[in-house]
Amino acid sequence: MSLSPAPLISSVRASAYRIPTEAPEADGTLQWDATTLVLVELEAAGETGLGYTYADASLVPLIDRQLRPALEAASALDIGAILDELWASVRNLGRSGLCACAISAVDTALWDLKARLLGLPLVRLLGARRESVPVYGSGGFTTQAGISLCEQLAAWTRDDGCRWVKMKVGTDPAADIHRVEEARQAIGDAGLFIDANGAHSSRSAIAFARRIADSQVSWFEEPVSSDDVRGLRAVRDAISASGQPMDIAAGEYAYTPDDVRRLLESGAVDVLQADVTRCGGISGFLQAAALCEAFHVDLSAHCAPALHRHVACAAPRLRHIEWFQDHVRLESMLFEDAPQAREGVIRPDLDQPGHGLRFRHADARRYAI
Repeated sequence: MSLSPAPLISSVRASAYRIPTEAPEADGTLQWDATTLVLVELEAAGETGLGYTYADASLVPLIDRQLRPALEAASALDIGAILDELWASVRNLGRSGLCACAISAVDTALWDLKARLLGLPLVRLLGARRESVPVYGSGGFTTQAGISLCEQLAAWTRDDGCRWVKMKVGTDPAADIHRVEEARQAIGDAGLFIDANGAHSSRSAIAFARRIADSQVSWFEEPVSSDDVRGLRAVRDAISASGQPMDIAAGEYAYTPDDVRRLLESGAVDVLQADVTRCGGISGFLQAAALCEAFHVDLSAHCAPALHRHVACAAPRLRHIEWFQDHVRLESMLFEDAPQAREGVIRPDLDQPGHGLRFRHADARRYAI
């Protein structure tokens, strides 16, 4: 039940868009040729709050049928009360996965709406800790090697000023060794990250890490599935014992605070990743940040850089934001005031209320599902 009668949410809209990639892409466990964005727009007192997630178009009827009753005529300022109803409404559907993605988009729209109603940049409402956040270039799909891979990684360091870049591995571990060596030569002294998207077993991940030791990889993301917490811990322990300065990272599929807590309690990661489009929106990201603070573990924002820039400036122990190629391209296509990386950082726009993003409905119409 809403704690205050006004301003009330007067409209709830959900829509989905499928945007083709520029070329077929793949990581260690998946191939794709398009990205689906699900948009949520909430209106109250003449203002519109916007949130989105990268998931599946099936979220549109889920939002319309399951979540709408908790939103319509609720006080736009009472986010906590609304969230209690949203999470309760999906109890028998399962909180994780699609339900968490849907609630993430709604929660972000609620925070954007509240900030707009109060006339504040979102970071001011959340409480700023920093003025900007470093980004790391991310792409290097397993479909890329040689010139294609090296030019992309080098451009992030040269043109955007990124201090680190990340590439995908896992489809062909033997070929990956050469790809990693190529990447190291292309980026000079910049930090090199790799992401296996859970393609390895713990034994093969440890062996692979040893074989690329000379390439000075400083970040190994999801060497095994993040569901395999014991396997992650085994990889982390083995790499630590070897003396390699390589952080183990995971958490992009943490949908609830319980998922985050399990990764942290197990000692499975050196850096916890959280994704505002999956982990419960702005509210969930702040919960993940609080847990990281309690466990003295750094936090990194996974993908969707346009949505993360405000909350990342408010979160403790925040290390960086992933400047993911697909989402950077898509967000610049479909949103006005999407961030641009300059000298390796992105900044919130303090001249705009909310998160400052505005959806280009006319440009997006041809991608509508």
